[in-house]
Amino acid sequence: MTKRVGIVVFPGSNCDQDCARAVSLVGAEPVMLWHKDRGLSDVDSVVLPGGFSYGDYLRCGAIAKFSPIMEDVIEFANKGKPVLGICNGFQVLCESGLLPGVLMRNKSLHFICETLPVQLVSQKSQFVNQGQKDQAYQIPIAHMEGNYFIENDGLKSLQDNDQIVFRYQNNPNGAIDDIAGICNKAGNVLGMMPHPERVCEDMLGGTDGRFIFESLMD
Repeated sequence: MTKRVGIVVFPGSNCDQDCARAVSLVGAEPVMLWHKDRGLSDVDSVVLPGGFSYGDYLRCGAIAKFSPIMEDVIEFANKGKPVLGICNGFQVLCESGLLPGVLMRNKSLHFICETLPVQLVSQKSQFVNQGQKDQAYQIPIAHMEGNYFIENDGLKSLQDNDQIVFRYQNNPNGAIDDIAGICNKAGNVLGMMPHPERVCEDMLGGTDGRFIFESLMD
């Protein structure tokens, strides 16, 4: 049976079609979910894509967390179902309480758009079971608020519970402990600032992000 992957579209999302393409490439069926829709009973997993949900007013992801569909996403995640947040989607996951910490303005105070080596340091998340631990993957970033921060006790908890999934090898934004992506304690919710959907086929310059979506199929 073909797996169905729900892709949430907020006003201001701009990576939803990229994610749909990546999902299709690994043999799953993308299901576009408008932010006002309700119900996730017909999808196997959910992706919150990158972009500028609600124009990034207030704080990035701060308004999106109030979208009607987020109630269902939170319930979906709390049942152990897989939820992936990419860039702005990571910010939404933090704002909604599904992941700890916050994403702040880059230390340079500039928007950063470049491809960087990102190391997979934990395989606790089910989204990376097709990846190779300790390998560095070349994955693009494109963000203004990618500077991940969490207070010391929270950081120790992430470290002790193996929840830090990705680290930058060349930290571009000032993120604490070089964090590029984390998961929840159960491993079914992953948030990451790099954009794996942009490196899923050779015509785009590489396939280093494809294993994230292949892991959805396992």
